[in-house]
Amino acid sequence: MSLHFTIKRSLTSRLVCLPLILLMSFSVATPQQDDDVVRVNTELVVLNVTVTDKSGQYVKALRASDFKIYEDGNEVQANMIASFSLQESPYAAVVLLDSSGSMDSRFSLARSAAIRFLDGLREEDVAAVYRFDSKVERVQEFSGGRDLAPMAYGIRAKGMTTLNDAIVEASKILAERPEKRKAIVVLSDGMDTFSKASADKAVESALSIGASIYAVDMSAIETPGSSNRQSAMSLKGFAEKTGGRFVATPGGPALRDAFTSIADELGHQYTIAYRPANQLRDGKWRTLEVKVSRENLQVRTRKGYRTPKK
Repeated sequence: MSLHFTIKRSLTSRLVCLPLILLMSFSVATPQQDDDVVRVNTELVVLNVTVTDKSGQYVKALRASDFKIYEDGNEVQANMIASFSLQESPYAAVVLLDSSGSMDSRFSLARSAAIRFLDGLREEDVAAVYRFDSKVERVQEFSGGRDLAPMAYGIRAKGMTTLNDAIVEASKILAERPEKRKAIVVLSDGMDTFSKASADKAVESALSIGASIYAVDMSAIETPGSSNRQSAMSLKGFAEKTGGRFVATPGGPALRDAFTSIADELGHQYTIAYRPANQLRDGKWRTLEVKVSRENLQVRTRKGYRTPKK
């Protein structure tokens, strides 16, 4: 299957988050291909960037000349920039609810948090909801609805945890969407116990379709311990590598505010598309860094991307 994107103008309010989208056509691997990871054929690299000031406010009105992009340490020249957008654009998101046995005492809170996220959708945004325990199961299709489907209220936490598999599945689903901005929102205690896919494969699946992972650590609600620290490290790794955000919160108003903020950020990002100077399709990892000319601003970006391999 393939999906073609066209780049258009887009406006930003105050943040900058950097999901990288490898453009032109997406193809989903068959089960025989590299653990079912989504593959991408590309001519353009598209970056969705989030910039904040010291107080965490979104920075608006930046120009193309304010940004510098580095791929493998080499600056991308101005004549290789194909598009710079400053306009709000719709996004598609997949919300992943951990319904494994370890979430038994926290699942109702996770469900409430998911509703909070859906409530923050704009008219043009869409989201789908999936649950994962020993298997990954769809709760509701993509829609602009502001509430969860009735079946979500009958879910009982049980079984093992297939977090990595859930991220791979979410990436496949998002690869079929036309929106340029894509996100995977994970509510979990972070302890994968039953996935076929590795954490690295999960990250690569998200990177290949330009999706950022926003990870909410539900284990932070309980007393800190070594298992909770391991959970936090796992979820934080997903977020940092894909240009998303890690949220560790004890719940209550802090959790609600975090989801309002995630929904707001997804709707306000700069988008920059460029042609990489290195056109080799060798399957190698390429590091990415974005800097801005103004001082005291923070730029969040994914760490890089893996090129297709012939």
